[in-house]
Amino acid sequence: MNVRQKMRELISRPGLVVMPGAYDALSARIIEAEGFEAIVAGGYAAVGSLLAQPDMGQSNMRDYSDHYARICEAVQVPVYVDSDTGFGGVNNVRQMTRNFENAGVAGFFISDQVFPNRCGYLPGKQIVPVEQMLAKIKAAVDARRDPNLLIVGRTDAVAVDGLNAAIERCQMFIEAGADMAKPQGADTVDDIKRVIREVPGAHMATLSQAAGKAKITCAELEKIGVAAVTFPSAALFAAAAAVRKVMAALKRDNSLDAVTGDLIPLNDYYDLVGLKAMLAREESYDVAAQKIASKRAAAD
Repeated sequence: MNVRQKMRELISRPGLVVMPGAYDALSARIIEAEGFEAIVAGGYAAVGSLLAQPDMGQSNMRDYSDHYARICEAVQVPVYVDSDTGFGGVNNVRQMTRNFENAGVAGFFISDQVFPNRCGYLPGKQIVPVEQMLAKIKAAVDARRDPNLLIVGRTDAVAVDGLNAAIERCQMFIEAGADMAKPQGADTVDDIKRVIREVPGAHMATLSQAAGKAKITCAELEKIGVAAVTFPSAALFAAAAAVRKVMAALKRDNSLDAVTGDLIPLNDYYDLVGLKAMLAREESYDVAAQKIASKRAAAD
């Protein structure tokens, strides 16, 4: 079973799949090591980690593709990613789909915002006419080579035109061929229940620090039938808090001893990044090369 098949299996089985967000390859490896079965990699975390900026749509398809490829290469679990608005028209969406597929992603969501896309929790969002979004979804579906690649249509119509309009868009996204559809901002129990009733396919919820104080729990999401929940910025915020704490202590005390307790132990870090396996690989190739050289020397 490849990662795309695994992703589909995870969201179709009973229970709630919890998907923390990775901001780079190392954070993805940590998430996997802690036992999570799938990972989300979103634009908010990508722009924050790569550019130290808020997510206002200032990155591009190739930057994202390279970023996601490094994350996918670091782990064996499915990685579900953010494709913003598809980075242009239908031809751009086609190119994005092929590039993201080559990067190894298990699936992606595409938004109906105008370009430049911005984080769904930031003000000032605008959405394109629904026909433009439907054309992008159809282009993505036609472009994918692996039918297991999960394609999700996301609408920001809740903040612009209300939940009714968002649900209607989601229904059309499914008709256009999307595997799932999500109204961003439908975050209350009652709203999610309605979405599950009226929009075909599994539902994936989002719990983000950017949304403000969380008012719904994983237990509640599972009880009402949500298939998966993403925590897209938890690792990013955790890393920022940890680095700030350690740097403040280092600045204050001018001593490594002052921060050692807040650092991952060296051996744990080497286990995480696979140092032993790399050294063993080097040794095996050196031994093989020496055998070839020795055999040639003996023959001479």
